[in-house]
Amino acid sequence: MNRIMVALIGAGAMITSTHSLAAAFQLAEQNVSGLGRAYAGEASVADDASVVSRNPALMNKLDGTQISISAMYVKPDVSLQGTSTNNGVPASALDNSSIAPSAVVPSAFITTNINDKWSIGGGMYSQFGLATEFEDDYVAGQIAGETEIVTINTGIAASYQVNAQWSIALGLNHVYADAKILRNLGVNTFGVPNETEVVNLEGDDTGFGWNVGAVFNIDEDNRFGFHYRSETDITFKGTFSNQLLAVAPFNGTGGQALPGSVAITLPAIAEVSGSHKLDKQTALHYSILWTGWNSFQTLAANVENVGTVFTKDENFSNSLRYSIGADHQWSEVLKLRAGFAYDESPADENHMSISIPDTDRIWYSFGAEYQLTANSSLDVGVSIIRGKTQRFIEKDNFGSEWGFKSKGHASVFGLQYNHTL
Repeated sequence: MNRIMVALIGAGAMITSTHSLAAAFQLAEQNVSGLGRAYAGEASVADDASVVSRNPALMNKLDGTQISISAMYVKPDVSLQGTSTNNGVPASALDNSSIAPSAVVPSAFITTNINDKWSIGGGMYSQFGLATEFEDDYVAGQIAGETEIVTINTGIAASYQVNAQWSIALGLNHVYADAKILRNLGVNTFGVPNETEVVNLEGDDTGFGWNVGAVFNIDEDNRFGFHYRSETDITFKGTFSNQLLAVAPFNGTGGQALPGSVAITLPAIAEVSGSHKLDKQTALHYSILWTGWNSFQTLAANVENVGTVFTKDENFSNSLRYSIGADHQWSEVLKLRAGFAYDESPADENHMSISIPDTDRIWYSFGAEYQLTANSSLDVGVSIIRGKTQRFIEKDNFGSEWGFKSKGHASVFGLQYNHTL
């Protein structure tokens, strides 16, 4: 196995995802108030300072200086069942009851009014992330191992109230991204232990993007919102190494770390939302969210002084997310929320992987807001996410074919504190 082949084993997982909480490795979780509605109406609802992330044109709807701080606990339930092999390994050896670890997704936002026309705000949150973990001695180690991508978006925005009906906004974003890939040799005919590390790739980078928003108020009870977020180019720069020796038939690095990089483009996102008060207590919200995943057509990995060691077709397609939800003011201090969403997967069924057991998802969400004082409130929310079962076969670089049936579900629990100064 030469160095190029070793790099190929792991590079294809850089942008892949387990059943993350939106399409591919996109995260919807920027606030808890929206979580209770399955994020319906996010571009048209002005609940709190978290509007900075989904449509800052809504900042004009908030009074004074507002702060929102949230944390969401994500508990994935992603399992694999082996269905076939072509190398004599029992299919049951591929079974894995949990390949995605739990995680906490935090966020923080602040907005303030400058005058009756201008508002500004800022926030820290995440829009993309993934994590998968397999045992070091997993039989299909070349396509398993550990994959992790973490992003942190730090954004600022300004909004302007054009007139009684229209408000617009512009935002700038700094994105920090960190990636880690570990791959092991797995079952082989060379007498080398399964857990031998064949890929250790770590790197990080920063990128910049922008976003624009608009809000149109038909009247006091009916509103439409639009938000667009640009693509962000990221080149993960770091080190590549493995535990293979530079002797026949191997040509590894022997543990030596070499400079390497993988370039990706975080996709553009657009959302159209509507919000309508049905009566004094109840409001209906809905959204269509588009994600430009066609930016992931190919993926290339490079090692310094070696060149491009891997190019793989991903063939991601643009995806849509449809959501509808409602909130009801139960009493002066308690607001109840509920929502439903259908989230399309962008993954190509001919390029499925155990690092991408991605599938269409259905969201069932519930939440509540409790007014603690005149200036503070607490949001709670929960979403139950159900994914369709997928069947696929994945090949490794030894020619082994591994057949899987994957199931992916998740639960999200959130808590958010809001305060007006």
